[in-house]
Amino acid sequence: MMRLADRRRLFSSGLREIGRRLCRRSAGLRLAVTSFSLQVPERLIVAPTDLRALDPFVAEEILEGRFPIGGRILETFGQSPFSVDLPSHAFAERLHSFAWLRHIRTNKTEAACAHVRSIVADWIATHGRRQRGVAWEANVLAERVIAWLSHSTVILQGAEAGFYRRFMKSLAYQVRFLRKIAGCTPESDTRLRMRIALAMASISMPTRAAYIRREGNRLDRELERQILADGGHISRNPRAILDLLIDLLPLRQTYINLGHDLPSKLIPTIDRMYPALRFFRHQDGDLALFNGATATPASELMSVLRYDETAGKPFKALPHMNYHRLSTEGTTLIVDTGHPLSTDLSRGAHAGCLSFEMSSGRNRFIVNCGAPKNGARNYRQAARSTPAHSTVTLNETSSSHFARSRLAGSLMLGGVSEVKVERWEDQHGNDWLRASHGGYAAEFGYFHEREIGLNTKGNKIKGHDRLFLPEGEAPGGGPFSAVARFHIHPTIVLSRRDEESVTMRAPDGEAWVFAAPGLQVMIDEDIFFADVSGVRPSQQLVIEFSPPETAEIRWMLRRGE
Repeated sequence: MMRLADRRRLFSSGLREIGRRLCRRSAGLRLAVTSFSLQVPERLIVAPTDLRALDPFVAEEILEGRFPIGGRILETFGQSPFSVDLPSHAFAERLHSFAWLRHIRTNKTEAACAHVRSIVADWIATHGRRQRGVAWEANVLAERVIAWLSHSTVILQGAEAGFYRRFMKSLAYQVRFLRKIAGCTPESDTRLRMRIALAMASISMPTRAAYIRREGNRLDRELERQILADGGHISRNPRAILDLLIDLLPLRQTYINLGHDLPSKLIPTIDRMYPALRFFRHQDGDLALFNGATATPASELMSVLRYDETAGKPFKALPHMNYHRLSTEGTTLIVDTGHPLSTDLSRGAHAGCLSFEMSSGRNRFIVNCGAPKNGARNYRQAARSTPAHSTVTLNETSSSHFARSRLAGSLMLGGVSEVKVERWEDQHGNDWLRASHGGYAAEFGYFHEREIGLNTKGNKIKGHDRLFLPEGEAPGGGPFSAVARFHIHPTIVLSRRDEESVTMRAPDGEAWVFAAPGLQVMIDEDIFFADVSGVRPSQQLVIEFSPPETAEIRWMLRRGE
């Protein structure tokens, strides 16, 4: 049963979404009326760099009429990809974003550029003025503007004057529409990327200095709103930091190369984001899987870190993003101690409060299931649930509830609203973290507290999960089950030692033993959503217990056999 406060939040989010749609429709109508006065630049001044990974295989396939993007392959048989049925919404987003243009740079022949030009011409003819459908969704539009600017040398190499004019007119039209709907877009990384695209367009095309300053000031304001004081993003998604840096770094360099004054917040924000990005790096170099993070291509991460001038040890905590990191002697634990910063920002959030990930040497051992990069909607929803995270679940329900609204989207309501955190070192120098939340209190009456300690040698981890009632309250309601899950990375091989302990062995031979004295540790099947190759089978360690008879469990990890 949805609480009154949650109904009000859902209703308010629905009203805001109606307002945004009306704003967007109004922007489209105004643009249609004033399109005759659209000023079309004669040329582009510069093509900003793209730091994303290039794949010559993808380029070869596209030039042969096959599009391996969005987790699917589309065979066009010589037709335009925009004249055939597309296999999925994720595929349509990737196709219409033109982010795949970067791969053509690996085969930048006259024939390849002419082929790309014909695809762009088809898009302009079929979707260039419609302002509806997936092609004109805010995130797709922003990515396409950035892609067309960054890869204009591919599109325009050998182009005739007529196509150059049509391309510039379409680009100017998209930029104007992007500018009109930016204020209608909810606070998110999409809106920040829209501001990045507009700032990039302002310096890539001939325009007045006042226009460049205005877009720079708007970008500054958006950076202030969305990048937290600790360098994290308001979505609490570690991957969002990387994706935004991939766009912000070329923008910064383009400003410098052209001799323009940089937006005042741009460089300080980038410098603040780097320590947050390093905070989420595991021992194997990949990013932690919290709140929508998915597989990270190593080449993209390294291309961003190459420009890091703030090198230093990662922080022990991100107090605004609400994560903690325990790390020493090659062992790292990252713990989620937060909740969505607003109802609107919960659309992509995961119910993973008090979940943790652990890595050692060059291996990740305990992870969350992560988010599927191009998975179906049911996979994405399953990845957001509490059972998909390395934490405690009650009655197979999530610690925060998901309200599915056709209008407002999949918001996270109720559940975790406050997390109490303590961090200390004991007399031996061991690092300890204790945190608790009341996400299950309304339904089951119990709070969940997790305590984790890492010793100074980095070879032993102690854990304690406790379900407790507020002082003075007695257990109520019927019996329920509790399950502590520890999701194991797919590369790790599990072997049972006895009923209470399991050995986790990495491909390079490094081994850790997971043990829960006095309890049965079960090995169960699992799904890892965040693999580069897609959804992948894996395993998980499971400890079941039943409050109030058993309301707390202790477990430990130690390096070696």
